[in-house]
Amino acid sequence: MMSLGWMGIYIPFQTHHQRAATRLRIPKRARKFIFFSYFSTFTQPERGRSVTLLIRIEERVRVCWRDRSIMGGSVRDVKSKGEVDEVVGSGSPVILHFWASWCEASKHMDQLFSHLSTDFPKAHFLRVEAEEQPEISEAYSVSAVPFFAFCKDGKTFDTLEGADPSSLANKVAKVAGSINAGDAASPASLGMAAGSTVIETVKELAKENVSLHEKNQVQPGLSAPVKKRLQQLVDSNPVMLFMKGTPEEPKCGFSRKAVDVLKEEKVKFGSFDILSDLEIRDGLKKFSNWPTFPQLFCKGELLGGCDIAIAMHESGELREIFKDNGIDTIDEAKGKESEDGKGGIAKATDLSTTLSSRLESLINSSAVMLFMKGKPEEPKCGFSRKVVEILQQENVPFESFDIITDEEVRQGLKVYSNWSSYPQLYFKGELIGGSDIVLEMQKSGELKKILHEKGILPAGTIQDRLKKLIASSPVMLFMKGTPDAPRCGFSSRVADALRQEGISFGSFDILNDEEVRQGLKIYSNWPTYPQLYYKSELIGGHDIVMELRNNGELKSTLSE
Repeated sequence: MMSLGWMGIYIPFQTHHQRAATRLRIPKRARKFIFFSYFSTFTQPERGRSVTLLIRIEERVRVCWRDRSIMGGSVRDVKSKGEVDEVVGSGSPVILHFWASWCEASKHMDQLFSHLSTDFPKAHFLRVEAEEQPEISEAYSVSAVPFFAFCKDGKTFDTLEGADPSSLANKVAKVAGSINAGDAASPASLGMAAGSTVIETVKELAKENVSLHEKNQVQPGLSAPVKKRLQQLVDSNPVMLFMKGTPEEPKCGFSRKAVDVLKEEKVKFGSFDILSDLEIRDGLKKFSNWPTFPQLFCKGELLGGCDIAIAMHESGELREIFKDNGIDTIDEAKGKESEDGKGGIAKATDLSTTLSSRLESLINSSAVMLFMKGKPEEPKCGFSRKVVEILQQENVPFESFDIITDEEVRQGLKVYSNWSSYPQLYFKGELIGGSDIVLEMQKSGELKKILHEKGILPAGTIQDRLKKLIASSPVMLFMKGTPDAPRCGFSSRVADALRQEGISFGSFDILNDEEVRQGLKIYSNWPTYPQLYYKSELIGGHDIVMELRNNGELKSTLSE
């Protein structure tokens, strides 16, 4: 048993060949059984495990303890979605680990995953190689590794992305049913369920995780030449498919399906065989933050993998994306070859006075106006979603118009603005551009500069406000609800932990102020709540606070 200390015991042993010393490396709690069963199988106390004594006679007799926890636990590698569906459909607790051979964090987390499989024998622990099983990866919305999915009663109970040992132990314990769903289960509080070796492993992996995180903050993982080459490949064709094999000879079923979709859409596309270049194969996964192949790009933007391409094709959305990005079908392109001029885009003078007036009114209806597919809370395409996210990240108030609901506006605005695709972003009646331009402007800082110059966004307002709020108390908790009436379990537990330690603290209910709620995520580079600060410095969220408390370090951390 991995949680027990090892002890060497020498016992005199007589054979018909010679007298030898037998060294038994077995747990203390099992030693009393040794004196009665040198060659037999016995049962380990507490767990009822079967232990076999394997004997090899040389100059002395060696007895080896064989325990399944040493063998890495009962982790099962799955090879098909049907296999996963069958296990999940049984209703038993299931934990899936999506990993990749090139990812160091996956290897570290897999050690803990194996340990946990031993301590929770009633749960199924499945390992999925994300790149090799794209159907499973896409079914569970895996976009980065390591990634864990926790299933129970046939449904996905929870997920975890990234190398977070404490959260993994927490979530496994919850889904496996060893603790109450409302209780915290940080590794230090799991008791005998986790075992000392697992706890030590968690601590070591946590240290390594911090190191890996800091390393990733400094090094994006791609050298400048590789990144430049990837960008050139992605931009080499309006429609670009990274696949296994070639369109004429696909090397996997998912790549073949993606090729079939593009052929049915009748669009010209470029392709790259990722099997021919390991540097591109591994680099693109980091570049796009997408762990599987094939990968389909349109005008430099990732659309997704095989399943997403098929779903968009069947719904008609893929054709709309191509259309809005000015990508003609092969038949349309041939038809335009004989036309003079630009063809396809009419002049603004071709619009009726009524339509021109309506479009002008819509464009000027807000200082920041976004014409998009869908609504901000429910975008209907990835490009529209990206612009919405950028505006929200910059805390820009804006209005929007869903061009899917009005075909006249949809087609007319292309002519009015002489811009053939969507989304389209306007500042005070002036066209800024589409998703690519807006993204580049945000990266360069030009977007914020223009917002300030046009008086749309006062300089420093939200940042100054956040600084004042964070500094309003030496210990400051941003939470959902109030300490007396918390609105989520995580906020409640952090507030209770501070009270139990006798720590005085201020708080702010982020549910009452959307600007602060969204702004603080960017300011702190921490995407979730609650968030705890000490002397204006971020301590962390729920899991970190609970771990500090369980280690007896919370009070000292908040009083240094």
